[in-house]
Amino acid sequence: MKQVNDCNNIEDIRQAIDELDEEIISLLGRRFQYVKKIVKFKDKNEESIVARERREAVIRSRRKLAVEKGLDPDVIEQLYRNLISHFIEEELKLIRDDDNK
Repeated sequence: MKQVNDCNNIEDIRQAIDELDEEIISLLGRRFQYVKKIVKFKDKNEESIVARERREAVIRSRRKLAVEKGLDPDVIEQLYRNLISHFIEEELKLIRDDDNK
């Protein structure tokens, strides 16, 4: 992938963005693998799965990281709230599936 300063036209930039998006989605897939694994270590109840204190600590740290990286912390917070909500739902499905076995 070309570095930003090496991009000479819109096609170079679009290709780099597409490559970055592929990396981001791959990383989200890796993150989801950890989410599925952590269920084995949590109590099998909604309070443990939701882990409100942990969720808020993650949000705070991601907001701080966003500022450090020059991104809008509100946008990053919303992105992570959506991501975490989705993964919590997936964790809850996993424990429900285990209960039905």
